[in-house]
Amino acid sequence: MSLKSRFGSKRKKANSPQRKADATPGRHTVGRFKPKNVLVIDVGGTSVKILATGETESRSFRSGPALTPGAMAARVKKLAADWTYDAISIGYPGPVLNGRPSAEPVNLGQGWVAFDFVQAFCRPVKIINDAAMQALGSYKGGKMLFLGLGTGLGTTLIENNSLKPMELGHLPYKKRTYENYVVSAGFERHGKKRWRVHVADVIERLIAALRPDDTVIGGGNVKKLKALPPRCRAGENANAFLGGFRLWDFLVEELPAGGSLKRTKIDGSS
Repeated sequence: MSLKSRFGSKRKKANSPQRKADATPGRHTVGRFKPKNVLVIDVGGTSVKILATGETESRSFRSGPALTPGAMAARVKKLAADWTYDAISIGYPGPVLNGRPSAEPVNLGQGWVAFDFVQAFCRPVKIINDAAMQALGSYKGGKMLFLGLGTGLGTTLIENNSLKPMELGHLPYKKRTYENYVVSAGFERHGKKRWRVHVADVIERLIAALRPDDTVIGGGNVKKLKALPPRCRAGENANAFLGGFRLWDFLVEELPAGGSLKRTKIDGSS
């Protein structure tokens, strides 16, 4: 499937003027609003990546422990100044409750929980956990379990077009939790061979408990697996953008805490 068919039917001209938005934050409500063009923001611990409806090349800039939400919003608006969008989807690297971050991110600056994203962007905004956004982009129907292997263990269940972010990494496992064994720190602590054994064991347990029709293994560490566990398929980072576009059509049940994509690198970020 081509990128044009996947991320938009027509490529916008690079110098197209940005649509002017009502500057009154209170008027930008989500409700039943169906945006024509969405800007997806995938916030990560090392980079922030963006893509808008109709565009085929993502753009990015470095994030890191000093990045505040205000700085992120300012950089995104500057980077997307020649794109047209009337709504925002944000993948947030932490728990989300009632459409807002419910805890500060581990690898970024402070101030995310109290930040007014609608006022900053002057657009309707939907925020979802970053693993849940990638899960949404990976969904093909039925009951799907998504497990994101990265600095944390992102877990999401989607059934009948209803998305349920979960915190399965906190379940007890071998005197600790699942997350202690299968995240990046677990890889460094136990070594590649033992890490792969733990990952396979955790995935097998979760599949047995939740009985999904489809299981997707995503996140940055999926490439470190020698082979995928049985009945699993690999997720792709580009699916986060597709999930951001789909977010405005899916029911998200909040709980407390495909194809390659050509990417434009900004400031040397990957």
